[in-house]
Amino acid sequence: MNNLYQRDFLRLLDFTYLELKNIIILAQKLKKNKKNKKEIALLKKKNIALIFEKESTRTRCAFEVAAFDQGANVTYLGPGSTHLGTKESIEDTAKILGRLYDGIQYRGHNHSTIEILAKHSKVPVWNGLTEKFHPTQLLADLLTIKEIFPEKKFHQIKCAYVGDAHNNMGNSLLEAALLVGLDLRLVAPKECWPEKDLFHFCQEQIKQKKGSITCTENIHKGVKNVDFIYTDVWVSMGEPQEAWEKRIKLLRSYQVNSSMLEMTHNPKVKVLHCLPALHDQKTYMGKSILKKYNFKNGMEITDDIFQKYQEVIFEQAENRLHTIKAILISSLLNKITF
Repeated sequence: MNNLYQRDFLRLLDFTYLELKNIIILAQKLKKNKKNKKEIALLKKKNIALIFEKESTRTRCAFEVAAFDQGANVTYLGPGSTHLGTKESIEDTAKILGRLYDGIQYRGHNHSTIEILAKHSKVPVWNGLTEKFHPTQLLADLLTIKEIFPEKKFHQIKCAYVGDAHNNMGNSLLEAALLVGLDLRLVAPKECWPEKDLFHFCQEQIKQKKGSITCTENIHKGVKNVDFIYTDVWVSMGEPQEAWEKRIKLLRSYQVNSSMLEMTHNPKVKVLHCLPALHDQKTYMGKSILKKYNFKNGMEITDDIFQKYQEVIFEQAENRLHTIKAILISSLLNKITF
């Protein structure tokens, strides 16, 4: 009996540590099967709706390929292609989609929207990203960490997340640390620390485990002896330019560069990035921001550091596929057999 059958996945704390561990183990098996060309399609005749109110590359591709690999059908509902919340209520949309589909993925703005979808659809709903949480990204991150250090327990891993932690990534990192017992340091100016209620809850609860959660403005203290430095882009498309200017000014000294890596005192330190990254001027956004704010070599991460650790970063991105596939199988099959 699979206890994740028909379960929603809106945030990491929807699961226990053991459930999360089993998803990662399943993802490892699925990844191995795909690499060895031994994929077994377990989701034939399953139909999946992919609702994207926000544009996406990795999340959309990972969900689509995961479904196709497993024999499922998908319907992509992109920005502006549904009546969701405009001409038709979220409740009514959820009720009809729940009759037509076996599962629904939602990527959008308000976390309340996905909660309403989950309440009224009566089929599993998966969070591809909301303004509060990005749980599928953290599943891929945990798989990547386990692949790099298979001999270590999660509570033996030290990870510094550097940059803007007052967002969905900061929240999901807190929940991941609590579940698996990471030594998590959120290294950022106080204005970019995560929500106080969630931070204090996770910090208090993790005392029962072997991990720890800290916030610090001190870069030297935050990155010392870490196994991983993790960062994310500081600005997003759609945000007003005045917000960019304020945040860039706050975070400028938190750029991941060679000096920061030296501060770790760990020659084996690895760098993670959930992408996209403004490490060069090969995009319109990268070129305009780096020029406007006088960055010579990348914004949140320098190009030389990005190139040095690109193999890890792109493996991390690929792992979105395998962990999302594990989520689909876990919530759509009552019994999982290979």
